[in-house]
Amino acid sequence: MKKNRLSKLLITFVLLSVIVTVVSGCGSRQDSKTERTTFTVGFDAEFPPYGYKDSNGNYVGFDLDLAEEVAKRNGWTLVKQPIDWDSKDMELNSGSIDCIWNGFTINGREKDYTWSTAYVDNSQVVIVKSDSNIKKLSDLAGKNVVVQADSSALAAFTGEDAEQKNIDLCASFKSLTQVGDYNSAFMNLEAGSVDAICMDIGVANYQIKQRGSKFTMLSEHVSSEQYGIGFKLGNTELRDMVQTSLNEMLSDGTFAQIASKWELTDCVCLGNEGTDSAYLQDATGKDKESFGSKLLYIVKQLGMGMFSTLSIFFLTLVFSLPLGLLLCFVRMSKVKVLQWIAKIYISIMRGTPLMLQLLVVFFGPYFLFRIQVSSQYRFIAVIIGFSLNYAAYFAEIYRAGIESIPVGQYEAADVLGYTKVQTFVRIIFPQMVKRVLPPVTNEVITLVKDTSLAFALAYTEMFTMAKQLVAAEASMIPLFVAGLFYYIFNFAVAVFMEWIEKKMQYYR
Repeated sequence: MKKNRLSKLLITFVLLSVIVTVVSGCGSRQDSKTERTTFTVGFDAEFPPYGYKDSNGNYVGFDLDLAEEVAKRNGWTLVKQPIDWDSKDMELNSGSIDCIWNGFTINGREKDYTWSTAYVDNSQVVIVKSDSNIKKLSDLAGKNVVVQADSSALAAFTGEDAEQKNIDLCASFKSLTQVGDYNSAFMNLEAGSVDAICMDIGVANYQIKQRGSKFTMLSEHVSSEQYGIGFKLGNTELRDMVQTSLNEMLSDGTFAQIASKWELTDCVCLGNEGTDSAYLQDATGKDKESFGSKLLYIVKQLGMGMFSTLSIFFLTLVFSLPLGLLLCFVRMSKVKVLQWIAKIYISIMRGTPLMLQLLVVFFGPYFLFRIQVSSQYRFIAVIIGFSLNYAAYFAEIYRAGIESIPVGQYEAADVLGYTKVQTFVRIIFPQMVKRVLPPVTNEVITLVKDTSLAFALAYTEMFTMAKQLVAAEASMIPLFVAGLFYYIFNFAVAVFMEWIEKKMQYYR
């Protein structure tokens, strides 16, 4: 018996060793010029003119055209992979993409990636409404400013290498809000919930051109930096192959042609002096802090986000539970018009994404009625959106609970002389509550996780904070810590609801 077990263990070990060797060999061969067949570029699909989806549904842009030419010269098939910008490091480190090529700023990230030489000189600029009284950077004091999450603009104000003048400028803002993409930023600016956007000049020029005369750019620039192609730290082999092709494109004029096509001739800097500092640096990376100190920092940061998550959770329950009961009464009304109104409302709330409903609640007042919304309305809109959505679900749960009560209960109450109100409050309602507790518990637990959708309105709760930390720390730890927080809180909710359920099982 022991010999058989040892034989099986030995065979298993050998098979695993062979598999690891084969996989490792395949991975190493994929980086060689002769064996590589695809070149997967990660990019933000909402970052024109560098990368975006055109009216025909195709991914196009300056960076994607460059990547297409590089792939062509190396005999590769280009794979254009849109990514969530907050998750770019996870995409790169996991191997699902080969590089980040999408107006990717080198400055402040020199030791986080293996870089190509810089190919675009870029500046951070401020966009305001054309009729705004903001004419220079100093006018931003006391104003609400928005930036894209983990962007160069954010780094210019809050990064480790941020200039003191920009740190002081940021301190003068009323708020600095982060959004997922620049379309959301412009919607916030147009609706009046923010006063200015800080963004890359290339993207700003494109957006202003597309949106007409509604917006204008301040003449003062916040900061300047350079764009490069970011590869996984240490992947110098692939980087050098791409760099060689770029240099060839510069020499034969192809690079200039592509830049001219996208009206970026004045911004390109490939081959200029001083553009190879990140390219020539040691690829060993920056010194890493201890795991304990990093974990403590992450927990502290997520703690602030947890407060926002709990605020959304408790306020949503406070408003949606009674609102759902009221909606249930309307749904069960004998007046057909009221019945259909409730049915249509519930159908819309359950049939459309919660994220879309949040956007309608926040931007609807402006785009439908031209009512300016303030930054203070952001949290209110989150609570309104969540409450309206969850009330629809609770209404149907309540209705199922009420309709499950046998008709004999009503008849007995009538015989005993109870009024309809007394019958419901003293007999039907307690039994309904007991029966609906399990499905209500499921909805409550779902609510805890759905709070992450608040980022659609640029409201930073715990999961959004975790994604921002992932981008800043280039580590998956914040997501694991956030997941642990969610699990512990949901476990506590489940235990509490189970305790209530047991308390109501009086007949046992």
